[in-house]
Amino acid sequence: MARVKRSVARTAAQRNAGLRVDEAPGSDAQGKPAERALERHLGTVIRDLRLKDHLTIADVAAQAGISRGMLSKIENGQASTSLDTLSRIAGALGVSMAHLFRRYDVPSGGAQLVKAGEAMPVVRRGTRRGHTYHLLGYDRGPKRTFEPFYITMDDVSEVFPSFEHPGTEFIYMLKGKIEYRHGQQTYVLEPGDALTFRGDIPHGPERLIELPIHFLSIIIYGSEEEP
Repeated sequence: MARVKRSVARTAAQRNAGLRVDEAPGSDAQGKPAERALERHLGTVIRDLRLKDHLTIADVAAQAGISRGMLSKIENGQASTSLDTLSRIAGALGVSMAHLFRRYDVPSGGAQLVKAGEAMPVVRRGTRRGHTYHLLGYDRGPKRTFEPFYITMDDVSEVFPSFEHPGTEFIYMLKGKIEYRHGQQTYVLEPGDALTFRGDIPHGPERLIELPIHFLSIIIYGSEEEP
């Protein structure tokens, strides 16, 4: 905002002196790193939009009412400019001025990608042959908040234990048919069925009806859960 105020003040002074705003002496960008970063971002966006539409610097400069030299400096992050000029450049490119800023200062992100067949196998208490867990993601913070599993069962003779844990569990059936117990209730789950329940109540598979069985199990832990 301070930058804009300085630009507005400079604009008024230059108009009184009969100078064009975009060709004023000393308009090259010499600001702080954050300001230079914004200027480089805007320049890159403007150049990419111009090239995408197969427009020349002369085309856009003429439409925006600025010199070709000034537009070239803006595209190279070598000059700051007023909001009025940015608005005219955006109009010449057929976009809103907000479009020029929309990807500026966006967090870099940190998504986890687990490719098919690369999930981490996990052994849970009481599980044996024919019952596999694959962890599809994990928390990077000091406390775990969730655990997503891909579970397969293919042995009808397996005896399953009861599980208890903090938080809420969500199950989504992908393949097969299973009778699943939660507390004193049992539920028959088929592909497309979903079951959500409290994890601190004893739960687990009661009967494998149709093999093989594949389902997703996502555990969401409470804020007090420790890793």
